[in-house]
Amino acid sequence: MKQTAILWPVLALIVWTFLVLVQVPIRRFRAAFAGRVVASDFAYGESAKVPSDVALPNRVFMNLVEVPLLFYVVCILFFVTGHVSPLALSLAWLYFALRIVHSLVYLTYNHVVHRFAVFAASNLVVLAMVGCLAVALARQ
Repeated sequence: MKQTAILWPVLALIVWTFLVLVQVPIRRFRAAFAGRVVASDFAYGESAKVPSDVALPNRVFMNLVEVPLLFYVVCILFFVTGHVSPLALSLAWLYFALRIVHSLVYLTYNHVVHRFAVFAASNLVVLAMVGCLAVALARQ
C-alpha cells in the first residue's frame, strides 16, 4: 500500500476545517450588518450578547482543532513508521466522514444527542487507530 495515502484524509480534514473557519467571519459580518451584534460583543471572544447562530461556527471550528489534533498525530505516525494499512486508511477516511457529519449536525439542526453520538463515534475511531498503530509497532 502506498504510505502517502494516509495523508489524503488528513488534507481533506484540514480543508474542511478552513471551510468551517470561513463561516465565522461570514456570520459575524452578516449579524453586524443586520445590527444584531457590535464589535464590542467580540472584545473578549464572544459575549453573551452574540446570538447562537453567530457563535456556532466558532464553536464548530474549535471542535475541529481539539480531538482532530490526535487524528493528525496518529496519521503522521502511521506514515512515518511505514505502517499504513488498508484498515488504517479506512479508519482515517471514516474519521473524516464522521467529523463532516458532526459539523453539519452542529451547523444545521444541532440535535445534541445526534451530535454527541457522532462525536463519540469519531473519538472511538481515533482510539481504534491508536490501537492499530500500537499493534503494528508491537509486531516489528
